[in-house]
Amino acid sequence: MTGPSGPNGGAKRASDGEDAQGFYGRWARLYDLLARRTPGIVALRKRAAAACELSPGDRVVEMGCGTGANLPHLRESVGPEGSVVGVDFTRPVLERARGLTADYDNVHVVRADATRAPVADCDAVLATFVVGMLDDPAGAVSDWADLVGPGGHVVLVNAASSRRWYAPAVNAALRAVTILSTPPTTRLRYDEDPLDRLDERVAAAHDRLRERSSAVADETHALGAVRLTGGRVR
Repeated sequence: MTGPSGPNGGAKRASDGEDAQGFYGRWARLYDLLARRTPGIVALRKRAAAACELSPGDRVVEMGCGTGANLPHLRESVGPEGSVVGVDFTRPVLERARGLTADYDNVHVVRADATRAPVADCDAVLATFVVGMLDDPAGAVSDWADLVGPGGHVVLVNAASSRRWYAPAVNAALRAVTILSTPPTTRLRYDEDPLDRLDERVAAAHDRLRERSSAVADETHALGAVRLTGGRVR
C-alpha cells in the first residue's frame, strides 16, 4: 500500500527524509482508533463493502488495508468460502490488521505496494483513503480495473474538499488533518497546498473509475468531505 487509513492514505515513501515506516508505526494506534471510532465511520465502511457487490465465495482485495478496519466487513460479504486479501506497505499497521483477523483462516494480510497487487485475479478491489498519495492515481485505478476485469467491481472512498454551503469550516478541518497525517508534519510552507493536491488526485482517481465502469454508487458522506464511488468494470 501507500500508507495506512489516514484521510489521505499516507505514503509509501515519506518526503523530506522522514521514514514512512517509522512515522506510521508511531501513529498506528491512533490511526486504528480513528478508523474504528470516528462517528459514522462504521456505517461508511459497511456501505463501501456493500458497494463491492460481493457474493459468497468471491475474492476481494483491499488496497491499503491499514489496521484492517474494513476486513471484517469484507469477510462477512464473501462468507467463509470466499477470501479477503488486505494489502499494505507499513509493517506496524499490518501487525494490527493481522491481530484483528487472526481468527479468520480466509483473510490474508500481505505487505506489498497497493499499485502492485499480490494476486492474479479477484472479483473486487476496495481502496479507502489511499489514492490521495499515489503519484499516478488514475493509472492505479486502471490497473485495479484490469485486475478485476469486465464485470468485476472497484470501489473508492476518499476524503476531499466539501462543496456544501458550510464547506469553509469543514475544509479547514480537513486541511489540518491532511497535514498532520502526512509526513513530515513540521513543514510550515508548501509549494502546493496539501488539500488542493489531495483534491486533484482524488478527482483523477474517481474520474478514471467512472470512465472504466458503470456506476454502482456515486455518493458523498461526512458533511460532503468523503467521496464514495463504486463501479462495475466494463
